[in-house]
Amino acid sequence: MTQQIKMIDKNNILKIISQILKDCSDPKTKENGPKFFKEQIKLHGVKVATVTKISKEYFKYIKDYQKNDIFVLCEELWKSGYLEESFIACNWSYYMHENYSSSDFLIFEKWLKSYVNNWASCDTLCNHTIGKFIVKYPEYLSKLIKWTKSNNRWLRRGAAVTLIIPARNGKFLNDVLRIADQLLLDQDDLVQKGYGWMLKAASEFHKKELFHYVMRNKNKMPRTALRYAIEKMPKELKIEAMKK
Repeated sequence: MTQQIKMIDKNNILKIISQILKDCSDPKTKENGPKFFKEQIKLHGVKVATVTKISKEYFKYIKDYQKNDIFVLCEELWKSGYLEESFIACNWSYYMHENYSSSDFLIFEKWLKSYVNNWASCDTLCNHTIGKFIVKYPEYLSKLIKWTKSNNRWLRRGAAVTLIIPARNGKFLNDVLRIADQLLLDQDDLVQKGYGWMLKAASEFHKKELFHYVMRNKNKMPRTALRYAIEKMPKELKIEAMKK
């Protein structure tokens, strides 16, 4: 997979990656990929595992660069509009998590606002890069609350999916419930699935609290969100929650 060239650096790495993705395109993946999205997406047709391998293999050529230089490369990947490039951008920005500073939030927020146009890019960016940032800088949780009021569906979904991994580890329960409150009646099914997924993740650590939350809100919570939220609960609690 590695291109045989004398020197790979920030001046040519994106061009090389673009060509590799074209070379790795799988006709079946390219044909079936759009079926998972309601939006029109651009994709080369490369399997996710292969994209991840490319991300890791080529990051070693830039890992010693300044963080801001790496983020500039990430932004260029986002600008391509291709799904696979967005995944590489998310992976590279996540690989830098030990070097995050508070000012990076504006960069990550810009990517979410300006370039994300599908649930897969949204979730990859928010689950990992932004989620890791929030764990390091929990004072930015208030920014997620603001996202719930945005007209941008990806900011609203992002507010929820950013907390999935921390919630699964028992963190930020009050913020999880506050975000769910804000998104409770959202009419967008991708936002409903996003906050339902967040509640499901939180239920793995806080089963009792999440069951009570669902029971308080089940009569007004969209059924899509409700089904996601109770997915990990014991059968008897699921039956109780689904009663009309």
